[in-house]
Parts: sequence; C-alpha cells; structure tokens
Amino acid sequence: MMTKLQKTPDQEIKNRICVLKQEMEANDIDAVFLTHKPDIFYFSGTSQDCYLYLHLNHDPVLFVRRYFPRAKEESPLKDIFQILSIKQFPEKIQHLHKKLPKVCGLTFDVVPVRDYHFYQTLFSATTFVDATAIVNTCKQIKSSYEIEQMKLAATLSEKTFVFIRDHIRPGISEMEFSGEYETFARKFGHSGILLNRYYRSVGYVFHLLSGKNGGIIGAVDTPCCGIGTSSTHPFGASAKIIHKNEPIFIDFGTILNGYHMDETRMFVIGNMEQRAMDASKASIEILHDLVSLMKPGVIMSEVFEKSVFYAKKLGYDTQFLGPPDSKCVFIGHSIGLELVESPIISKGNKDILKPGMVFAVEPKFSFKNEFAAGIESVIQITKKGARFLSMTPHEVFVC
Repeated sequence: MMTKLQKTPDQEIKNRICVLKQEMEANDIDAVFLTHKPDIFYFSGTSQDCYLYLHLNHDPVLFVRRYFPRAKEESPLKDIFQILSIKQFPEKIQHLHKKLPKVCGLTFDVVPVRDYHFYQTLFSATTFVDATAIVNTCKQIKSSYEIEQMKLAATLSEKTFVFIRDHIRPGISEMEFSGEYETFARKFGHSGILLNRYYRSVGYVFHLLSGKNGGIIGAVDTPCCGIGTSSTHPFGASAKIIHKNEPIFIDFGTILNGYHMDETRMFVIGNMEQRAMDASKASIEILHDLVSLMKPGVIMSEVFEKSVFYAKKLGYDTQFLGPPDSKCVFIGHSIGLELVESPIISKGNKDILKPGMVFAVEPKFSFKNEFAAGIESVIQITKKGARFLSMTPHEVFVC
C-alpha cells in the first residue's frame, strides 16, 4: 500500500523562511525570487506551477499559475495569489509592497539565461544577484522533520534491496529486472523521478551493472557507469543478461515524500569470484572508516584524502574512484530534496562538516572492462560524530 503523502508542517516552513531572511540580510539582498521547484517546495510546501517571492521586510508571496486550489491546500503561506502570466508579477509586488526591490536574488545555477533576461525586462530597475549560495546554506542543515522523512525513504530503500535479493535471477536482462524492482518501490510511494539540480545530469533508478558492464567507463560522473540502453542513454542498466557467479552492482535511488535516499549494494547469484568479493568487502571497510572520521569541524577535503589513503592502504589505489585516466574527485554528496545537493565531499573543498548535514558516502572501485565493486550509504553528521540513516545491511548479498 502506498505511504500517505505528508504536508510540510507550518512551523517547518516558518523556520526555513526565517533562516533564509537571516542569510539575505547578511548578504545585503532585499528579496529573493525562486523559480526552481525543489526550492519553492522547500520554502512554501507546494510544487504546483508557481513562483515564490520573499522580501526581507514582508511576508513571502506565492504566485500560482496552476493549480491554485491545490497550492492553497498544500502551502501554509498567507499570501497566495493566482496569476495568469508571470508578466503580472511586478504589478502585484508593487501593489503589495509599494515598490520593487533594488537587489533581488535569483538562483543562477538553475535559471536559464533566456529567463534571466526576461526577468530583467520585468524588473528594469532591479539588480539581480546570485542567491544560489544562500539557498543552499539553508537546505544543507536538515531539521528533525527532514531526518524523519529521510528515515522513511531509508525504510523503503531497505525493502527494495530485500526484494532485489529475493527476486534477482539468472537469465533476465539488467533493464528488465530494474523495471521489476522499480515497480515494487512504486507500490510504496516511490515517485520514480530522481531530482538533480545540475542541468546536465540525469536522475534515474536503473543503475544495475552486472559482470563486465560494471567495468564500462562512460559519461556519468561516477566510477561505475555501465553501458546503458543506447548511445543516447549511455549509462546504467542495459540489455545484458544477468548470469550466475558474476558480481552485480546495484545503485538505487529512492524518493519518498520528496526526500531522497541513495544506496549501493553488491549482489551475486551463487559464488562471487574472490577478487570481486575482496574489493566489495574493502569498500565496506572504507565506508566505516570514513564514517568514524566524519564529525563536526572536519574539513571535507580531508575526508576525501583519507578515502584515497584507505584505498591505497588496502591495495586498491589503481581502481579506487575509477581507473587512472578517469577518476572521480569526490567521495560523497549532500542529499535531501534533490539527489545531489551542496556541499560535496571532494578534493580541495575546504568547507567543514556541520551537525545536521546529510551525505551519501560512496567508496567504489572500477576494474576496467571487468567488474564494479562498491557500496553507498547515507549518513547524518551529529553533534559529536556521524550515524547511518541507511538501514540496508552493509554486506554482499549472496542469492
């Protein structure tokens, strides 16, 4: 049975807006105009076709193109208005606030250039500045409500991996079996579409790589790409048939009530070759070593460098995070309303870990043209250290 959809609590929205206004004030930004749906949802509680305007000295205003009744029902905001066109926006703001802002923030990372120029014609006397950093700052610290939502997603992810363990079989293609476990997850509320902020990336759930397909290098910024279904979608599961005794790498993204979970586990039907089993166990060891290191105040680049050190110590420096000519430079990414959020635990990133941050940590190996091995689990930074939000056991699933 599908999980009942939850509305974001009123106080949760109020708290988020309060933090955003603090960031706006600290950065001398009069107003913020949000057009990206995950951002709008985060600060308003609805993902209807709408725009959110937040002025430092006024209540937030939600402008809805469609569907107004659902937006009113879903959002706790007081000022919600229906508009037929975005062109009405300046007139409405002037009517409510008596003037347009001198400085207005847009999230430049997700606003198309054409839209930016159009907004500039609507706000001819306004200077637009990049509000990406302040919006990301608000979203990177998860509240207790958000942690509970992610725990629900973790429960569904665990159920799905159990389904995979119980139903994976030789003779079925990677893509067909991916469809089976996605169908299972959809029955419990998985919305199917993984949300990615970066416009050149694609969110998909069919990242199943069996045998030699795990060693295919390709377009996706991950150590393990797969061959995909065609040259237009050259990543993830393919028409390859799954066989006994080969290592099977499954990276599954779950989204429930808007919140993501991102996990990878290794499977084998029968007996996995020793090299692949050893690498799979090494990835689990590295994961636990990293989580024991991650605590408030630790610099993110240090976590990345430690992961490389641990892999080299175990004898996997050549295969860790991809082959020598195609290595990734991150070991984890923030996760929440979007599959990949900011910040990234990457080489050279001097940001520090803070309580409330949540990361998908993914030590993975690519044995080029042979197989993939690895693990990925979601962890939360606490006041004193880190803990797993993932509930799926850290083990190789032998089927």
